[in-house]
Amino acid sequence: MPDRTSTDMTTTIFSPTRRRAGALLLTAATLTAALGFAPAWAQGAGDYPNRPITLVIPFPPGGSADTAGRLVAKGLSEKLGQPVVVDNRAGAGTVVGAGVVAKAPADGYTLLLSSGSTFTVNPAIRPNLPYDPVKSFDPIGIVGRIALILLANKDVPVNNVKEFVAAVKAAPQKYSYASFGAGTTSHFTAEIILQAIGAQLMHVPYKGSAPAMTDLMGGQVPFSVDTVTAAIPQVKAGKVKAIAVTTATRSSQLPDVPTFAEAGYKEVNADTWILLVAPKGAPPAVMDKLEKALTAVSIDPAFKKSMLDQGVEPSPINRAAAISQIERELPLMRDIARRANIQAD
Repeated sequence: MPDRTSTDMTTTIFSPTRRRAGALLLTAATLTAALGFAPAWAQGAGDYPNRPITLVIPFPPGGSADTAGRLVAKGLSEKLGQPVVVDNRAGAGTVVGAGVVAKAPADGYTLLLSSGSTFTVNPAIRPNLPYDPVKSFDPIGIVGRIALILLANKDVPVNNVKEFVAAVKAAPQKYSYASFGAGTTSHFTAEIILQAIGAQLMHVPYKGSAPAMTDLMGGQVPFSVDTVTAAIPQVKAGKVKAIAVTTATRSSQLPDVPTFAEAGYKEVNADTWILLVAPKGAPPAVMDKLEKALTAVSIDPAFKKSMLDQGVEPSPINRAAAISQIERELPLMRDIARRANIQAD
């Protein structure tokens, strides 16, 4: 997909009354600091937010992550009482948008909503990122997860994991698999599968999910790894076969499709997740307010239904658990990249 870069459309309205109030607050903050303590508003968080917030989404408009981001933006706006303006900054596998937010002021008015690729996949294969996955951001929370799935062309004589393993081990030169790009989540997930079953297949990278799916349906490639979101219409129409999902439990959207774990490959446990972060160093009171607002959005029944409609499993995870997710997954992805010689496209 072509990159689309848009500018920050937020505006701040100043008034004489607000300026005078700000001067009084500054004076009070100075006095209280001199007495050895400072209230929350003296740390720049007391009236947060008092102007629009920019939510950077490092994908083009229209995809699952972008749609999920817009749902989050709408929910945060309602909970925080200020507009949350979506700014699509697509490019370089989320690197462009993440780099913009990493350099933004740490005041809670510029946020990033992105997939796990930003925080664990890109750092595993790109040595010169304009951000550090840990040092540049403060996670606010994970809002959803998207399962991946192994698919087969409908004419390939493989219908389950056991038959897949037997086929590719018997004739590895006969088969290949498609991903939606070199160094993407689908590429990494396919290599997790192959390492688990002890096989090697030729990788055929595509420029996105749509062309990979088209060639899978047309028989140009026998297998592919894609998101459940992309697979659902084609699986339900009988145009491709669903072999297994790559998560520990079955997808609620394709409940009849088994997991690799059910076939004995418990080490195959991979998905992509959607995380909201702020630039590193935002005031603790701001981070607390954002986390509480995101939690309220995530548990709202209407929000959860809308996410499911987009193929995203609602999965609210707090700041501490999100940090643990990155710390746990980052070395795993680096190891997979090293063993499979995965490089950025």
